[in-house]
Amino acid sequence: MENQQQLYNQYQKIKRFVSVDCVIFGYEQDQLKLLLFKRIIPPAQGEWSLIGGWLQEDESAETAAMRVLQYITGLTDIYLEQVHVFSKPDRDPGGSVLTVVFNALIRVEKHSNQLIEKFGAKWFAIDEVPPLIFDHDEMFKIAFDKLRLKGTYNLIGRQLLPEKFTITQLRNLYNAIFQKQFDPGNFRKKVLSLKMLEQLEEKDMSESKKGAFYFRFKDIEDSNLYEPIFRNAIKL
Repeated sequence: MENQQQLYNQYQKIKRFVSVDCVIFGYEQDQLKLLLFKRIIPPAQGEWSLIGGWLQEDESAETAAMRVLQYITGLTDIYLEQVHVFSKPDRDPGGSVLTVVFNALIRVEKHSNQLIEKFGAKWFAIDEVPPLIFDHDEMFKIAFDKLRLKGTYNLIGRQLLPEKFTITQLRNLYNAIFQKQFDPGNFRKKVLSLKMLEQLEEKDMSESKKGAFYFRFKDIEDSNLYEPIFRNAIKL
């Protein structure tokens, strides 16, 4: 241990702020949305920003991100995935800040509207996102690309759709994520072949006279399938 400490002591400690930012995606009324809030401190006070906070000394980046998300949305069980680390020394005009960026997926109907309104946060449709502070536009782009890439290898929806949903509702989610229209027949055939959905007895009678069966995700987590489930869905 002493030799190890001596080794560490050879290097100068870098004095930098460390923060986390969360790219929070939700899905509502056939639209993929992004949750933003107006920055409350200078610089760039009052401008639209991703939601984030400072890393505390006794926290991991993941713990800090979950703390921030719970504080803003009131939710605790949130899907979280690290996306990228932004480390350019001059990226924040307020000081040298290293930021760990996470994707978060939440069900819009479950979060606390009161908390979001308290913090001046607002949901924006993906194609209506306003200009963001500093390098947050780049953060959003990388996070969105990561989400879409994940959707080509995993069946996304467990964290964004209601507990029960129709295949049409799942396809509409994919249409929103990939910003393209998937063929209904091919999409249905593909997702059912993955054996990740369980058909329920109940039907949604709003889609047609015959109705459409509801489905739910089985009690297994999405897993890497190694081969793309939707080839050529996106070009990154």
